[in-house]
Amino acid sequence: MMNHNFSAGPGILPKEVLQQSAEACIDFNNSGLSLLEISHRGKNVIAVFDEAASLVKKLLKLSDEYEVIFLQGGASMQFSMVPHNFLNHKAAYLNTGVWATKAIKEAKFYGETLVVASSEENKFRNIPKEYVIPSDADYFHFTSNNTIYGTQMRTFPETSIPMFCDMSSDIFSHPIDANKFSLIYAGMQKNMGPAGATMVVIHKGMLDQIKRTMPSMFNYKIHIENESMYNTPPVFAVYVAMLTLRWLDKNGGVDAAGKRNEAKANLFYSELDRNSLFEGTVEEEARSWMNANFVLKNPSLEESFNKLIKDAGISGLAGHRSVGGYRASMYNALPIESVKVLTEIMRNFEEQHD
Repeated sequence: MMNHNFSAGPGILPKEVLQQSAEACIDFNNSGLSLLEISHRGKNVIAVFDEAASLVKKLLKLSDEYEVIFLQGGASMQFSMVPHNFLNHKAAYLNTGVWATKAIKEAKFYGETLVVASSEENKFRNIPKEYVIPSDADYFHFTSNNTIYGTQMRTFPETSIPMFCDMSSDIFSHPIDANKFSLIYAGMQKNMGPAGATMVVIHKGMLDQIKRTMPSMFNYKIHIENESMYNTPPVFAVYVAMLTLRWLDKNGGVDAAGKRNEAKANLFYSELDRNSLFEGTVEEEARSWMNANFVLKNPSLEESFNKLIKDAGISGLAGHRSVGGYRASMYNALPIESVKVLTEIMRNFEEQHD
C-alpha cells in the first residue's frame, strides 16, 4: 500500500532522492566510501556544495549580487544571527505566528524591535494587511508561511528598506521575485531536504552593514568567505538538498512546482469548503498552499476518521499540539494522488455520517 506523507516537517522527499541518498551512504560517487565518512574538504564534497548553491540561484533566478551559504542551527539560529549581524538601530517585524514571535523575541536582545502588525489577537487566523514599515529601520522581517496555523503570504509588501524573510516552509513552492529581498533563510526540512542545515541567501550589499564585533560562528561574512566550510558542515543534509534541487529543476523548476501546488491546494480546499463535516481554521484569503489546517465540526467523530486515514496509509495528518485538529502539509514532493486519496476519504466519511 502506498504511504501518503502529510507530515509538517521533516517533510516528504522525492523517492528518487531517498534512493540516491541511501546509495551515497554506502558508496559515494563510486569512491568505495560512504558520504558519511569522508572529508568535507575533498573535491567531491566541495562540488556538492557548489552545485547546491548554483541550483538555489538558478531556481530563485537570483542575480550575481547574491551569496548562498549553508549553515547549522536551523532557522531558529537565524532568529539570532539576523539581528546579531544587521540590527544596529531599529528593526521592523511582522508577527504572523509562532516562528515570527520567536524571531521577534530574539531580535529584542539586540536593539529596538518594532512589531508593525500582528494577527495574534485573531489567533493567527489571518495575515495583517494594513501596516506601516518605518523607513528608518535597518530591515523588515517576516515569515512567508506559517506551518502551525496554516497561513501564507504569496505576495509581499513594497518597502525602501532591506526585506528579510524566513521561507522555511514554502521555499521553492511558487514563483517569487527573490531579487526584491536582501536576505532569505530557510530550514531545509520542509521543502528542500532533511533536518540539519539551513540555507541563507544574502545580497552582497548587506555585508557592509555588519558593524558589530561578534564571534566568528555568528558572522555571515566569515561563512561566506569560507564557502559554508568555516567549521565541519552538515554534508549529508546539503547533499540531499542538492539532489532535491536537481529533482525540482528537472521537473520544471519553481514555475512548474507552483502550478502543481496550486492544483493540490485547490483540490483540497474545494473539498473542505464543500464538506459539511469539516471546516478550516484560518481566513480563506490567508490559506496556505503548504499547510492546510482543518477540524471536524463534531469532535466525537475523530476516532472514526482517524481509523480511516490510517487504513488508507495516510500519515502526519495530526494538527500541531497548540492548535489541534488536522494539518495536511502538501510540500513539493507530495503527489496530487495523495491529496486525491485524502479528499476521497473526506467525501466518503461525509456520506457515512451526514
